[in-house]
Amino acid sequence: MLVLSRQRDESIMIGDDVEIIIVDVRGDKVRLGITAPKNIPVHRREIYDAIQREKKESQKQQEKEPQTQRGKEL
Repeated sequence: MLVLSRQRDESIMIGDDVEIIIVDVRGDKVRLGITAPKNIPVHRREIYDAIQREKKESQKQQEKEPQTQRGKEL
């Protein structure tokens, strides 16, 4: 893991397309601004984890369905 120190209004670049800007620091909270292309999803970790859980549940459900119900012939 790379650990960097930044102050307000400073930024970090990830590759050529993603910029993370320190917008504000208040006590133990840091506000970040993220600029990224629309094809790169950006989520808070808890949202990302929820999306991954949904995907796994959906895949499990599809595996339980008979193939004919999914529009495929045996």
